[in-house]
Amino acid sequence: MKAYLQQKISSLIEREVQTPFYFYDTTLLINTLKQVSATSKQHGFHVHYALKANSRLELLQIIRPYLEGADCVSGNEVQRAIDTGFSAAQIVFAGVGKSDAEIDLALKHNIFCFNCESIQELEVIQQRAAKMNTDANIALRINPGVDAQTHQYITTGLEENKFGINPWELEQVIELLKQLPNIKLTGLHFHIGSQITRLDPYKSLCLRVNEFNNWFESKHINIQHINVGGGLGINYQHPDEVEIPDFKAYFDVFRKFLTLKHGQQLHFELGRSIVGQSGHLVSKVLYIKKGVKTNFAILDAGMTELIRPALYQSVHKIENISSKSKTLLPYDVVGPVCESSDCFGKAVFLPETSRDDIVVIRSAGAYGEVMSSRYNLRDEIRAVID
Repeated sequence: MKAYLQQKISSLIEREVQTPFYFYDTTLLINTLKQVSATSKQHGFHVHYALKANSRLELLQIIRPYLEGADCVSGNEVQRAIDTGFSAAQIVFAGVGKSDAEIDLALKHNIFCFNCESIQELEVIQQRAAKMNTDANIALRINPGVDAQTHQYITTGLEENKFGINPWELEQVIELLKQLPNIKLTGLHFHIGSQITRLDPYKSLCLRVNEFNNWFESKHINIQHINVGGGLGINYQHPDEVEIPDFKAYFDVFRKFLTLKHGQQLHFELGRSIVGQSGHLVSKVLYIKKGVKTNFAILDAGMTELIRPALYQSVHKIENISSKSKTLLPYDVVGPVCESSDCFGKAVFLPETSRDDIVVIRSAGAYGEVMSSRYNLRDEIRAVID
């Protein structure tokens, strides 16, 4: 861990900030935002911040001046984005299960676009828009059939996934849209998955997007914008070596391989790559338990504070920042929750660890605090933003 980060966390512990808590490094967050903003604007690309990664108000207030748009997957996220100062004209609303109330809220604010994921959703948005005597701009979310080469739980662009409209449904969709007077088709939306660390899947996505774009042009349908989603991953194993993802290489893939029609805009929905490395879960060791084949370091943080390892076997770098020992020992780093899956890492080599040592679980800024719960009537997780 870099010295300045360890000093900040140690200072909080000395001030008796109660663990567990999330610590957010705003210096790194701002540096990341500067890079993603500068590199995207070089190509005239539009970036929407994905609130599902982290919707903490204080972080959104930092993000908003750098990124013009917001990507939302619930009505409450739409409202949070508007309350934070994001323009409704730059908000996209995705999700396979938008309720009537959520659709009405987005229509009331006249958002930029609904990313529509099924034929029935189109019909429901038409009904709600007609009832409110307004129009709804929509983008069709299409399954491109591209394997994101990531964990099966966060792959979203294949036909067996619940997301999006399949290519064989498009003829039916086009005919249906002719009967929906309050629906305005303005864009195409794609999202192949999350925590993608190779650029090859994005090249494959570009080539498929070109095919769909050409198909709609052949039908004389004017597509104003293409939205290629997000999913760019971060380095969980070595966060200090790669603090900020290579946004230049990422955007260059789309510049090189995706062919826009005249006047079309290209939109992105990035979340994890922006906030992931700036957040860390800080915890204290409650007990050391000697096992038959391993030692257990039992923390005061558990899956209620960070569910990713239990949910999809994610790996986070785990560091003991208070032990002075030079001896490294293997520990199963676990939480206090009454579930065997409440484990952050197995056979993690740490300096010899004792009760009250401070352990930091790195790269937890995305899908960490936002997914926390109060299972076992645990206290709500705190956050410190510095």
